[in-house]
Amino acid sequence: MSIPSPGKRELGLLKALLTRGGRKRSGCCRCEGLRAVEELLDRKKELVEFIVATPKAVSMINRELPNLRLLSDEELAEYSDTLNSQGIIAVAKIPEFPDSPVSGNFILALDLLNDPGNFGTIARTYRAIGGCELWYTKGSVDPWCDKAIRSGMGAQFALNVRKFDDLPTLCDNAEKAGYPTVYIADPHKGESCFKAKGLFDKSVLVIGGEANGVSMFPENAKSVMIPMPGNYESLNAAQAATVLLLESVRRSTEYI
Repeated sequence: MSIPSPGKRELGLLKALLTRGGRKRSGCCRCEGLRAVEELLDRKKELVEFIVATPKAVSMINRELPNLRLLSDEELAEYSDTLNSQGIIAVAKIPEFPDSPVSGNFILALDLLNDPGNFGTIARTYRAIGGCELWYTKGSVDPWCDKAIRSGMGAQFALNVRKFDDLPTLCDNAEKAGYPTVYIADPHKGESCFKAKGLFDKSVLVIGGEANGVSMFPENAKSVMIPMPGNYESLNAAQAATVLLLESVRRSTEYI
């Protein structure tokens, strides 16, 4: 059976999904790159609307590609959001988790994080340590934009990504779900992340925006810091998240 080319509606959607408005109107996102598409297929295959790919990219994935459409290298390059395309883009419905139960040892919350590369990198690290709940506040970058998904290699599809209007609302919902303790990552003050005993015990770990940190300090929240003997101003948000998240692995008796 021959594989069809994408139709005008599908090509138009590929372009539209490069904008936040296009994603909001359609409820879909783009997932570009071999590893990101494989993560999508492993975790949320049922969300796939269609996949456009070059013959070379198809030959590199040893699995069924639902609703596959073929394009030449030159044609696909016109719709790619990268300089060196890997030749495959999946269009998928953006997953929703409004009523699903909250799970995992702790919730990772991102408050007004604006860089899609940081968001995706943090999601990828959180996925790597076995995290489940990735929450974020309105005003943060769209986690379903192309760059965030590429940086995360599709990790968003393996996480419960939930959006809240602001940090107090996020913390209120966490408390109702059984995660009452809030830790705010701070570059200058607070208890050492290597000593804070309850840091990953049914808690919320909040990482703020790159420039100004968290939008506000919730009542009864605790500050936690990464010790920096070099007395530097701060770490990149994704770097800080990596240190904090891997500390949760170090504490696990399974890996001691």
